[in-house]
Formats: sequence, C-alpha cells, structure tokens
Amino acid sequence: MSHVIDVANREVKLGFRNPWSYSFLILFCVFSLSLLVINSLNVVEGYSGTTSSLVNLILYLLPLMTLFIGSFSLTSEKEDGSWQLLSTYPLATSSFILGKYLGLSCVLLTIVSFGYGLMGLISGFVGNSFSLLTYGLFILFSCGLVFMFLTIALFIGSVCKNRWQALTISVSVWFFSVIAWPTLLIAGLSFVPYTWVQPMLSIFTLLNPAELIRLFVVIKLGGGSVLGPEYYRWVQWIQQPVGTWIIMAIIIVWITVFLLMIHWIWERRRYRG
Repeated sequence: MSHVIDVANREVKLGFRNPWSYSFLILFCVFSLSLLVINSLNVVEGYSGTTSSLVNLILYLLPLMTLFIGSFSLTSEKEDGSWQLLSTYPLATSSFILGKYLGLSCVLLTIVSFGYGLMGLISGFVGNSFSLLTYGLFILFSCGLVFMFLTIALFIGSVCKNRWQALTISVSVWFFSVIAWPTLLIAGLSFVPYTWVQPMLSIFTLLNPAELIRLFVVIKLGGGSVLGPEYYRWVQWIQQPVGTWIIMAIIIVWITVFLLMIHWIWERRRYRG
C-alpha cells in the first residue's frame, strides 16, 4: 500500500507541473462562466437550456482533457525510460498502475473542483446560480467522466509507444465516443431488425461511458422526455432511487475490468520486454 501512495504522490506532483492541466482549467472556467453570464438572472434548476449547454460543454472538454493527461502520463514513462528504472525496483505492477490511477484522479478532480468552485462563487454574485441538486448532479457527472475515461486513457497509454500515437488514438476515441456517436448509433441500428433495436441500444450505451453518464444526468435533471421513446426503459429505472446505485455499480465494474487489462499489458511487458 505504501508503494501505491508513493506512486500516487509522484503522479500528483508531475500532474500539477503539466501545462495541459492549467490550459484545460482555464478553458473550463472561461466557457462555464460565459454560459452563466449570457443567461437570464435566475436560479437554474432542472433540465433547461443552461444545463443542457453546460452538459455538452463538459462532455466535449472533460473526456478530451482526461484522455490527453492520462495517456501522456504512461507514454512518457516509456519514452523517458522511467518505467525501465522502476521495473528494477521491488515495485509490483499493480501498485504502479493503481498509484497512477489514484494520482491522476486527484489531479483531474482538483481541476474540476476548482472550476466548479469558481463557477459557483461567481454565479452567486451575478444572480444566475444553480440549485443544490443541479450542482451536485454536475459534480457527479464530471467525476463519472473522469473515472471512466481515465481508465481508457491509461489503456491507450499502455498500448502506445510514444506521445504521438497516444495523441492520435485519444483524439479518435474522443471523436467517436462524443462527437460522432449519435450518427454512428443511428447508422448501426438501421442494419438490425426492429426487435433488436432496444437490446442493441442498451449494449452500445453501456460501452460508451460518455453516453451512459450523459443519459443518467439528463434523466435525473428531469429531461428524460427529450431522449425519445427508445430510452423509455432507461428513464424508468434511472428515475428510481436504485438507479443511482446501479450506475455506480456499472462504473465500478468498468474501472475494474480496464485496470485488470492494463495490469496484464504492463505485467507482460515487464517480463517479456
């Protein structure tokens, strides 16, 4: 456990020296504050134009930030030779991967917390503040994106040899999971029989963390009607109190599976070169 903490502390120090972190922090603060200023002076509650715009903003920015920072962290270990040195120490691969994950999570959550704190502070002054429930859902939304996309980022960093490969794959994953997802989903479902649409839609949604977390937040904000009849069952079970716990269980399973795959890749590389 001490090795995990050591790796996590090292990652936190490196993360706060990374200019990417501060660039995304500035972008997040500027765009979120801009949304608050241009909207009318009232309390934002439930699903509205403001919350919809903020969901899209977070969905575009946060996964990309997480993919870059997470994948570059592991590829830099290979390029700089740090992993070759660390592998000679009595450091378990599991401690290295878990420490990396925890350290990067702390860095990303600190950035998110600062952005939300600044947004909440200024929104209180301008009079366009969020209700407590809405604010809490946005924090959960951001944390879920960070936790799930960070595992994807570490997987990308594990299979890529350098930062350029990680950059290319990270942008591709972000584009297909966030930007092109609705088009790809409609195109893919058009080739299956109608009776398969519902189960295939559920499977595809579970495979895309951006869409899964977005559906959860939109439904919890009361915007389930905008999703269409295909998501009727999703609206039903997510609106129930147990829906939050099911989503949390899915996130935990997702994180566990990806971390086990990442561990296998690094363990194999450690002994086979």
